[in-house]
Amino acid sequence: MFAAERRQLILEMVRANGAVSLRELARVVQTSEVTVRRDVRALEAEGLLDRRHGGAVLPGGFTRESGFPQKSHLATAEKTAIADLAASLVEEGEAIVVGAGTTTQELARRLARVPGLTVVTNSLLVAQALAHANRVEVVMTGGTLRGSNYALVGSGAEQSLQGLRVSRAFLSGSGLTAERGLSTSNMLSASVDRALVQAAAEVVVLADHTKLGTDTMFQTVPTDVITRLVTDEPPGHDDRAATELQALADQGVQIAVAGSSGDSAGPAGRQPPRRDVPLPGPRRGQVPGGGPQLRSTAAVLGDQSQSERARVADMRRR
Repeated sequence: MFAAERRQLILEMVRANGAVSLRELARVVQTSEVTVRRDVRALEAEGLLDRRHGGAVLPGGFTRESGFPQKSHLATAEKTAIADLAASLVEEGEAIVVGAGTTTQELARRLARVPGLTVVTNSLLVAQALAHANRVEVVMTGGTLRGSNYALVGSGAEQSLQGLRVSRAFLSGSGLTAERGLSTSNMLSASVDRALVQAAAEVVVLADHTKLGTDTMFQTVPTDVITRLVTDEPPGHDDRAATELQALADQGVQIAVAGSSGDSAGPAGRQPPRRDVPLPGPRRGQVPGGGPQLRSTAAVLGDQSQSERARVADMRRR
């Protein structure tokens, strides 16, 4: 395929999908990621698309939302690895909420094997994946069906989540940055996702590396509300994705990185490959202008002992 043909096909894919990873572009045009990256740079110089971390998006700064058929064919290996790792976080007998998305659909397929699980969702695809799981109870929200992603949205969905409390929420989105957190391109979807977050004690975001550093119109989950990010290993050349991951970790988000493409959970009871990014400290108790402050248990107990000794000495003086 000539360079002009490759670039035309790349441009058509980006226009059809809104955002496409370099890995997926290389697979479709049957060439290396190095060549595709060169083509993307050339198209960006002409103002026809914008480069993002490990991929390309429509020009203009904010990506539009792709439909389900397009999303389901993007970054499939990465989504599989992320879903395998995220499923290992769920324990028997838990009650969780799972939002809409192709990555959460992959997660739901794996949750069918967790006994005693209760899953609350606004996604028809998540519910369908769990429909035949004998030991999993599925609770659907109300709402209006949004056909582009097979999700229930609107006031009916939000009202049905009022008063609900579960251990974890698993959410995906269109973009993730350390500055704004998780975001999506649709206002109704964002509103329901915020209601899902309110129902959960912890928030787990599932996002492949192509979404890191991408910002879209409507904020779903601020960074300081995200408990954990489950993502895949960014390509070695993608310094910006690595920088974004570090920025998220600096703000207290626990980062779990799934193994290389094609890794799976393996036999029952075996954990999928993962790499946890160490955290610099807890979210709270930061000194203004400085990093998070981490105090050991011994230091805290030492302070308490000194306080107790001072109190006893004061009593003796009296």
